Amino acid sequence: MKNRQLLTLLLACSPLLASAHNITLGEPVLDVDVKKHGEIILNDGEAEYQAWSNQTMLGKVRVIQAIAGRGSSKELNAPLMAAITAAKFPEDAYQTTTIINQDDAMWGTGSIVKSKAQNSKKEFPWSSMVLDADGAVASAWELEEESSAIIVQDKLGKVVFVKEGALDESEVASVITLIREHL
Repeated sequence: MKNRQLLTLLLACSPLLASAHNITLGEPVLDVDVKKHGEIILNDGEAEYQAWSNQTMLGKVRVIQAIAGRGSSKELNAPLMAAITAAKFPEDAYQTTTIINQDDAMWGTGSIVKSKAQNSKKEFPWSSMVLDADGAVASAWELEEESSAIIVQDKLGKVVFVKEGALDESEVASVITLIREHL
């Protein structure tokens, strides 16, 4: 009888366990540095890397898209990225930061992930793109593997929205509204 009660309790809690991140609304994300690869910058049109810290994200409203180095993870929140692009938020007050976990790529595809990240930076030079070779961000923030996390932070770095997995239409609309409210 005890085993059945334990199983019932575990099943009841399983939706809560599905989102295992340690990110709290109203608080900043845990500090993390990406030293292996890091932020992709363009120098005369060529991609280069510099060490990155989440502390560099203060001062602007941000949508942080932390994704596994897989095409399927990037596609999970493509509708949100399209809505952000269409909204044309002012660059001096807003920025998207995409953090790609190269450590969570399919075996043997690390160089493809790196190349695609560099191409994305060239296509969207105003966006902040970070290639995290060792998965430091996903580890520090306890993000799900093979997924996409969306985190909205205000100018002071406090989290005003967080969700792992695909956002539905109402959540996309909520994120756009939150960005506007915090600009």
